[in-house]
Amino acid sequence: MHELIKRFIGPLVGHTETSWTRVVMNRTTLEWVRGLQPEQRDALEISGEYWQNKVPFRSYRSAWYPEFDVCAKPLPESFDLIIAEQVFEHLTHPAQAARHVYQMLRAGGYFLLTTPFLLKIHASPTDCTRWTPQGLACFLEDAGFSRDKIRVDSWGNRACVKAAFRGANYCRRIHSLKNEPDFPLSVWALAQK
Repeated sequence: MHELIKRFIGPLVGHTETSWTRVVMNRTTLEWVRGLQPEQRDALEISGEYWQNKVPFRSYRSAWYPEFDVCAKPLPESFDLIIAEQVFEHLTHPAQAARHVYQMLRAGGYFLLTTPFLLKIHASPTDCTRWTPQGLACFLEDAGFSRDKIRVDSWGNRACVKAAFRGANYCRRIHSLKNEPDFPLSVWALAQK
């Protein structure tokens, strides 16, 4: 019965199946990717399939851990867009992985990286790292990206920080999307090679 109420009544009162912590990040990154003419790009998503049907890519591939360990070595193929959606916080060697991403990108290609910041530890299989917006930009610079070709953003607010520990999904009628920059729950970047 609860599932039935959630499925049919929830949308009527503004409840969504999207984590409140990801609403602004999802909207912004979708806008960024749409601006890259995705239909002309070969895309790789690392350990995820979130982006598979979000936009029409020229080609799309997903490479999953442990079959593909981005920390160990790059793939032999190259791509116009590489996406790591909530993956890099789980990597034991993220700097090495970022250098491998840089190697796999074609000239002018893009790396979209999204990460949590003020969220509880969620091992899958590990949970190792968090970045502030400034820290994420520095991290990408260290991987080889030029600072003037890195775009970073973040979102969060105090109410969502508290709700995140309960795993709250977004409800349009009660949850604010006002940003308080000192309380980022999600941090993301788009870097061009």
